[in-house]
Amino acid sequence: MAEAADIQGAAPAPARRRWLRRAVVLLAGTPVLAALIYSPAPKADAAESAASAVDVQLDGLAPSAPVKGDTLTISGTVVNNSREKITAAHVGLRVGPVLGDRSSIDETADRGAFRAGTDPAEISAEFAVKIDTLLPKVAQPFTLKVPVNKLELDKDGVYQLGVSLSGETESRASEQILGIKRTFLPWQPEAAAKRSQLTYVWPLISTTHLTAETGSDELQTPVFLDESLADELRPGGRLEQMVSLGKDLPIAWLIDPDLLYTVDAMTKGYRIRTPDGRTVQGKNKAIAEQWLSSLESAVQGKKVVALPFADPDIASLAHHGKDVSGTLGQLRPATDKAKQAVETVLHVPATTDFSWPVDGAIDPSIVNVATSAGAHNVLTRSDSLQETGSLGYTPSAARPIGAGTTAIVADAELSTAFQGSMLGAGDSTLAVQEFLAHTLALNLQAPDNQRSFVVAPQRTPSSSQAQTMATAIRELQSGRWTQPADLEAAAAATPDPRAATQVPGAGQYPEALSKQELPVSAFEQIRTTQSTLDHFKVILTAPDRVEIPFGNATNREMSTSWRGRPDEARDYRDQVQQYLIGLTEKVKVISKSDATLSGHSATIPVSIQNSLVQDTHNLVLRLKSANPTRLMFGDSGEAQQEVAVQGGHSQTVKFPANATASGPVEVTAQLYTTDGVPYGKERKFTVEATEVTPTVMLVIAGGVLLLVLAGIKMYASRKRVAARAAAEAEEENTQQSDESPDTGPQSTDASGTGETVDR
Repeated sequence: MAEAADIQGAAPAPARRRWLRRAVVLLAGTPVLAALIYSPAPKADAAESAASAVDVQLDGLAPSAPVKGDTLTISGTVVNNSREKITAAHVGLRVGPVLGDRSSIDETADRGAFRAGTDPAEISAEFAVKIDTLLPKVAQPFTLKVPVNKLELDKDGVYQLGVSLSGETESRASEQILGIKRTFLPWQPEAAAKRSQLTYVWPLISTTHLTAETGSDELQTPVFLDESLADELRPGGRLEQMVSLGKDLPIAWLIDPDLLYTVDAMTKGYRIRTPDGRTVQGKNKAIAEQWLSSLESAVQGKKVVALPFADPDIASLAHHGKDVSGTLGQLRPATDKAKQAVETVLHVPATTDFSWPVDGAIDPSIVNVATSAGAHNVLTRSDSLQETGSLGYTPSAARPIGAGTTAIVADAELSTAFQGSMLGAGDSTLAVQEFLAHTLALNLQAPDNQRSFVVAPQRTPSSSQAQTMATAIRELQSGRWTQPADLEAAAAATPDPRAATQVPGAGQYPEALSKQELPVSAFEQIRTTQSTLDHFKVILTAPDRVEIPFGNATNREMSTSWRGRPDEARDYRDQVQQYLIGLTEKVKVISKSDATLSGHSATIPVSIQNSLVQDTHNLVLRLKSANPTRLMFGDSGEAQQEVAVQGGHSQTVKFPANATASGPVEVTAQLYTTDGVPYGKERKFTVEATEVTPTVMLVIAGGVLLLVLAGIKMYASRKRVAARAAAEAEEENTQQSDESPDTGPQSTDASGTGETVDR
């Protein structure tokens, strides 16, 4: 009956009302229950905050990979970051059980504050370092020394080490863990039966430093953007450290030949482009000579891998440049130049069979472009060509990916191990220990299966990163679980038949890398510059003087070094293009003033100027009349003559012209190459043509004849008048002589006769 009443909407029965009241109470109490359930959370937060009150830094751990009988020494500092004084404190060492796999290493490295039940307990207190008082914001150094046989390392593997500070605070009198730092201890005191082959790529790469500009002297002294390369080459500089550290390490030298070419140019004398557009003499020739000598010594007897000249951005070419005509045609010459540069500068053979896309990220188009440059081996990374199966171990680096191409899959964990700041001793120490831990874990994955691994670090390691890398490689030289191999050996290693070989699709290419690529407009500008260069060198008697520096500059415009620097890349392309255009404009038709052509025919002179240091040829100067019915050149309104002008000179070419009617005519003078392509700017000037008819010529001739006859008549008349005047004057003089007495002086001879003598 109650159910019936409810269905019909009647008033609730007492039992129903009780149920509703209970439901309301339950709902009202839900927040309270929730609060009770989660009430321990603040305590957990407080505990975690307390465990982070002290910053523990590890500045050194030696030996990094101990053997039996060693004493482990760990040094560092503790800093009290809280506002409370810490008392009755000590620094202790915690050694955990062996870590099962590489993911456990990563999880431990990422862990933050102390976790009870996860982090191991301290070893014997006898090895702890006591600190009576640790004041706020005060650092306290410590050194732990523990015999390895006290660490209870029962089997080969990677062990977690934790260095913690425990103590009391003013707000909590009982001992608590106030800070911890974790690292790893690789333990394999005896050499493994089968050791992994490890190839560590050692890149010698820099940014672009040379312009396309060269001096007018015979050596064509190069012009640099600035002196930043000298800073990398000088003692303590990045590149100096790469060479001085690498010479004693079992590494695989991977070199951008443009760096060799650039430093070699410095050794022959160079100039620097100043911000105001001038060039000044470079002052670091000796530094370049020293670095090049050190590198040449370091690579003797070693295998050197050369990237294509200027390290072209393979991914940018594949995604944005391949559809711009002529772009991919630059890769093969860049590979050819690479081999020649290494052999010429370093006097060692080089292989050019490797391509290295940025961060090892690949897709089908990148692989296609890489192989078009002549490479059969593409250096990629395991976070790009990822494993899809469940092998249970990391396979060897070499993977066949079709068409005779091998992907060399560098291990991502090892390759990125030293990308952070390595300036602090603590950062460097932790990075080295984690690197060693991963290499040992790799070998222990399948101890009966010898495999080959590759490390491809960042392209331009800093000095501190290079030093840390060198430390890690030296720690592996004991050869207990790895042995060194060169890059060619890694490529030739037998691939694992179950390893992944499927190149990731274009949609899997990292977006962050896509944003750094050179745009299509960059490759279009490069094509325009190359077209201008091809057109220019046709007229030169010594085209190598421009072909070599501008060809190298074109390679540099596509360099990987422009990643993340779009404004600098655009400025460099603009400078190359503007300088080339400026050179082409040094050969030109000189501006000409208007001229007047009087008569039926005459010659019109036009001058060509060559301000280059070399001679030009294969040029044709063409004159064209805008009105052939009034002014013609030859039998039409157009005429041309071949032109060859010496360097630093001008030459005048004369064109016969015929006027058929009077009036002004516009004339265009334009240079062309012998294959008919216009060269330079056209020049326009006006010729005032005056056509003279036969009737006018007769009138003019008659007038001239009359003038001549009038002149003759006037001459004869004047001559008669002059003759008459002369005759009259003579007659008058005669009459005066007859009428006058002889009063002149007289002379008497010695006889006294008195006769006159004529003198």
